[in-house]
Amino acid sequence: MPRTLLRTATVLLLALTTLNAPTARADDVTPVAVTVNARAALAAVPETGIATNHAIWDTNLGTDETADRLKAAGVKLLRYPGGSYSDIYHWADHTAPGGYVAPNTGFDTFMAGVRRTGAQAMVTANYGTGTAEEAAAWVRYANVTKRYGVKYWEIGNENYGNGHYGTAWEADDHADKSPAEYARHVVAYADAMKAADPKIKIGAVLTTSANWPDGLVGTGDDGTWNKVVLSAAGHKIDFVVVHWYPGALDRTGHVPDMIQLTREQIAKYAGAGSERIGIAMTEFNTGSSSAGTTTQPGALAAADAYATLLANGVFAVNWWNVHNGIGSVTQVEGQTDYGDFGLLSSATCTSDGSVCEPALNTPFAPYYALQMMSLFARPGDRFIRAATGQADVVAHAVRRADGDVAVLLINTSSGTAHPVSIDYEGFHPAAGTVAVRTHTNGATSIAGSATGSAISQTLPPLSMTTIVARPATAQPGRPGTPGQPSAADVTDTTAAISWPAASAGSRPIVKYEVHRQLGAVTEQLGETTGTRFTARNLQPGTRYTVNVIARDSGGSLSWASPPLTFTTGTPAASACTVRLTDQNDWGNGYVGGIDITNNGAAINGWTLNFAWPRTWQSLGSGWSGTWTQNGQDVKVVNETGNASLPTGATTTIGFVGNYSGPNVLPTVFTLNGTVCTTL
Repeated sequence: MPRTLLRTATVLLLALTTLNAPTARADDVTPVAVTVNARAALAAVPETGIATNHAIWDTNLGTDETADRLKAAGVKLLRYPGGSYSDIYHWADHTAPGGYVAPNTGFDTFMAGVRRTGAQAMVTANYGTGTAEEAAAWVRYANVTKRYGVKYWEIGNENYGNGHYGTAWEADDHADKSPAEYARHVVAYADAMKAADPKIKIGAVLTTSANWPDGLVGTGDDGTWNKVVLSAAGHKIDFVVVHWYPGALDRTGHVPDMIQLTREQIAKYAGAGSERIGIAMTEFNTGSSSAGTTTQPGALAAADAYATLLANGVFAVNWWNVHNGIGSVTQVEGQTDYGDFGLLSSATCTSDGSVCEPALNTPFAPYYALQMMSLFARPGDRFIRAATGQADVVAHAVRRADGDVAVLLINTSSGTAHPVSIDYEGFHPAAGTVAVRTHTNGATSIAGSATGSAISQTLPPLSMTTIVARPATAQPGRPGTPGQPSAADVTDTTAAISWPAASAGSRPIVKYEVHRQLGAVTEQLGETTGTRFTARNLQPGTRYTVNVIARDSGGSLSWASPPLTFTTGTPAASACTVRLTDQNDWGNGYVGGIDITNNGAAINGWTLNFAWPRTWQSLGSGWSGTWTQNGQDVKVVNETGNASLPTGATTTIGFVGNYSGPNVLPTVFTLNGTVCTTL
């Protein structure tokens, strides 16, 4: 992305305006219902989840004070040398032609800060103006000469921004700026770098779902950036890199589809063994310099996004940036917002000197979001489903190895202190007060207390709160957790699910239960005495997430297995066949073509029905039929000229589809009420 003070967002944050009305008292407000479901397990909390970016133009990159602040926030991964500078930076002589390099920001200084922070390092090798040999020499110096043990190495930064799609902010000296050329070099870089240290992990740059230029196909390309890169270089990489600047506080709902679509692309294009490929979000920031970046609304959105991304299996979320510098100064929720994308103050002033930031390394509100996340979700914990009945209140939860459950509660209302009533499934909390940590609007620290209970709390306005609930009774000898499930032979209505057996506790295991996640509640699909279960009566074209739970002869239950997500297909044979193609995509809309083939008896007059999978999708226009949309449902009725479909005949219709989030394509179509085979 292009940068002002090295990072200017291309999208705007939805501002939350200051409310002048008095805060509503908790006893005047109906409690918000919160559900926490320990039977609905999500991803494990990774070692490297809480992460941020360092930049070589930051004079304070290597200071002890900076490292100590990051350590106190629980940061476990630091990225270097900083965004787009990565593609002009030459590590050996510590230069970045065309950019500013601050003193005392070299690689060894960075690594000293990493070690003081107690974190791991992630390094971005120079693709834009560098070579595979230069990158390999860096690996050799880092891990052989200096024995730093740097595990994660990216190849370039936002290299799709090299002008290939029309907009250029990323340096790229290659004459060929296509994704195929980038992929070819990723292979060369990976070979050279792993020759220096075979233990390292190599990451390749992808576009982020529903973010430019995702979905675009450049001139001469054999598909989108992601398709080309994964097809050519997928066998050489260990993780993929995405960046996300949502620019609004209400986009966290996009995350599950964003990550799932990325996984589906990896599985489709990267070849055998692609399940090894992880996903890292190496740049993320909620804010915009025009609407507030350093104040509490952005911090609440950051905590929500970090929890959602990690719960969906992202192994690192790197905040942009540690220090960035003052931007547009505004007032947000009664606090001065400095328009700074950093976690910590740079102590800079506006150009006219009228406003200056607080003292160097003073934490901004998003800093406390990362700190709260590190207190809430510790490496080795496992996210579990949580949800609320009020849009102003957001909930996340994790289960811990010792049997505790931690719950993160976020109140985004600036005028209401919301009481909450928490209901637990698959977990029985102990009575009495619980440990509570809270950060409120304008606070300069996270406060700790022992108040309320595991089932009842009151959330101050604009606050994030973590509680830790202990189980009512110990459960010694309970069964071990079943292993990672997998799915095979998935059809339109069935799926064969299998999993590694759980270890028995003090009593033998008598059966396994398979539970489907439906938001924060679950339904049992069935049970079996073995480690294989065929789910039946599933809905075509539907995404399912399931967990397996072991039950022993005394009725004790294990923790839920890691999640399995799969999507059912459409009938293998039908009286009709539909092929949907995305013919031309421009990042928030596309031209779609639908081929309809009649495999049954001759038809004279037809109606095609389908539904948009997500609320952020809509019909722009359509042709070769009469198109209407009602809610998310779309209906197409034949025109006079294509009403007749003899057996074996095909007709083609088209439409313009719009989207403002991940574009999950419809897969289930009915022709005159019959579910078609979708190709």
